[in-house]
Amino acid sequence: MNLFDLTISQLKRATAIKEQIEALNNELRSILSGSAKSGAAPKTKRAVSASSRKSVARKPATLPIKPAAKANKKTMSSATRAKLSAKLKAFWAAKKAGKK
Repeated sequence: MNLFDLTISQLKRATAIKEQIEALNNELRSILSGSAKSGAAPKTKRAVSASSRKSVARKPATLPIKPAAKANKKTMSSATRAKLSAKLKAFWAAKKAGKK
């Protein structure tokens, strides 16, 4: 699915899910670091340089993208396959004859 084909409601839902994931990641980090007690207020945000904000702003949102559906496999007719086989046999026969 293309990112540009999403509806407004799908984008809002994806944003909400992403925010939940970030909140859970922050909670997990605080638990694993052992510095924050359960129920404690989260740490204040650090100052971020302007260049860092610009680099983050340039990155596209990472949403799971489903792979495109595979196109139907096209098959050759038996006549076309025979013609191709004859051409390839003639090509390789001429190539082998040129080496000797």
